[in-house]
Amino acid sequence: MKPSADTAKSHTKPLGRAERKALLLAELEQQRVDILVDSEFLQQAASPLDRNWQSFKLPLYAIGGFAAYRLMRHPGGAMAAGRKALAGYMLFKKLKLLAKVAT
Repeated sequence: MKPSADTAKSHTKPLGRAERKALLLAELEQQRVDILVDSEFLQQAASPLDRNWQSFKLPLYAIGGFAAYRLMRHPGGAMAAGRKALAGYMLFKKLKLLAKVAT
């Protein structure tokens, strides 16, 4: 077995509590800096998507409001569609299981 860095350190004098704390605080600070840099990069990469989302927001709200109004006025249609969707999903699961057993 090759000696690793951990086994090589075991022969040296163990670090004191203050030294370990300083090392951990330095590591935390570096992680915070990394997070800030990565978040800035993410914001720059996502800014075109955010701008395009703004153009779709109002029409989606209008369509959602209209669908909610229709659902409140006539809930039977949505219930029937839900039942059909559930039956289709269950049929799909059974066919998938049958295909798995057949192969």
